[in-house]
Amino acid sequence: MTALNHTAVSHTVFRLLGIPGLEDQHRWISIPFFISYVIALLGNSLLVGIILTKRSLREPMYLFLCMLAAADVVLSTRIVPQALAIFWFRAGEISLDCCITQVFFYSSTFISESGVLLVMAFDRYVAICYPLRYTTILTRALIGKAGLTIFLRSYCTIFPITFLLKRLTFCQNNIIPHTFCEHIGLAKYACNDIRVNIWYGLFVIMSTVVLDVLLIFVSYVLILRAVFHMPSREARHKALNTCGSHVCIIVLFYGPAIFTSLTQRFGRHIPPHTHILLANVCILVPPMVNPIIYGIKTKQIWEQAAYVFFPKQK
Repeated sequence: MTALNHTAVSHTVFRLLGIPGLEDQHRWISIPFFISYVIALLGNSLLVGIILTKRSLREPMYLFLCMLAAADVVLSTRIVPQALAIFWFRAGEISLDCCITQVFFYSSTFISESGVLLVMAFDRYVAICYPLRYTTILTRALIGKAGLTIFLRSYCTIFPITFLLKRLTFCQNNIIPHTFCEHIGLAKYACNDIRVNIWYGLFVIMSTVVLDVLLIFVSYVLILRAVFHMPSREARHKALNTCGSHVCIIVLFYGPAIFTSLTQRFGRHIPPHTHILLANVCILVPPMVNPIIYGIKTKQIWEQAAYVFFPKQK
């Protein structure tokens, strides 16, 4: 009878704990979170503004970079302010609908970023393997279609997850030991069978992020083959240098995510707060570092950014 009454209750409000085990350090932990968020917000907003306002930066590479910067702003804004509210004010209470909304935007934006990195790899492939046909292949129309496809793919694959979560009855604990809501992290508090959630979540990851990684790998194999067939050492160096920024961002985006997945799968003896910190690193680091990498390694962006802050020195 007790079990029957228990399953009749479905929680509509949850409480995010932040980083369990490190509650006394929350204010100190909030400092790198806040600094990272400010840098990410200002850096990516500046990047988007420069690319959209300067005609000289309307090339495909910069337009794809603009998409990446916009996605970085959305990703960090959906997660970091919630974490800071928990750290500063212990405001971890969140409704089920808001939690599901956070899952939707976090997951879809992550997949969008992965898609943008894929088309950026294609951009580098065309630039190096077919330099004379670069502008005829990567037209504005194709770039627009690529952006629309990335958007539709991410939203269409994640949208069913909202229904898979809404159908569940959350009769177990409503305390979530995390700084934000995750799909399976939320679903495991349900009393229903969540195998559909698990299998669909796996399908989404395999058909989007894992597929993107494989296609990026294939792109760079073709790029390296083309580079090593170039006659001069200077040409090879110049070609590889154009890929440097993109490779750095790929490592920073997929590296922490892969490492986090491995530690969650095999690191059973690792403290829970370590898993949560690693999950937040996946969100904090790429949006903060991406504009810095492209700002330093891309002369055109560096010059325009310098002109914004020091207009009299140009």
